Amino acid sequence: MKIGVISDTHGLLRPQAVSALEGVDHILHAGDIGNIEIVAELRNLAPVTAIRGNVDTHRDYHQFAATDAVELGGKLFYLIHNVKELDVVPGAAGIAAVIYGHSHKPEIRWEKDVLFFNPGAAGPRRFYLPIAVGIIQITAAGKLKPRIIELSE
Repeated sequence: MKIGVISDTHGLLRPQAVSALEGVDHILHAGDIGNIEIVAELRNLAPVTAIRGNVDTHRDYHQFAATDAVELGGKLFYLIHNVKELDVVPGAAGIAAVIYGHSHKPEIRWEKDVLFFNPGAAGPRRFYLPIAVGIIQITAAGKLKPRIIELSE
């Protein structure tokens, strides 16, 4: 199973991001959507699980929870926009991966057997930070293989 991960679009869904996510089985959006139509566009590629971020304050975004969990390929993925507000103990809750955004900084790190994954920001460039999305492959053996894909402008 191949999972696309995107965050911090801030109203801009770049064609390069769409290309990078083509062929995925599911898309996770970790908030700061910025334009509700982005989720509809992503749904043209694959099913989407999305949460709202701190800029998603308009009433249209109340259809999205502040956090969400979804099981994909037998693994539990927990979405939260700002990882500093993490409200669960991932390992104890059976979570395989914590998906987050907010900082605009791509990050792949492991805490024990839990993947912490920030795909970076796919929307407008912020400072010197890269524009990026992520892919998480779930192997036949059930292992998570994350990677960051930097996008050109």
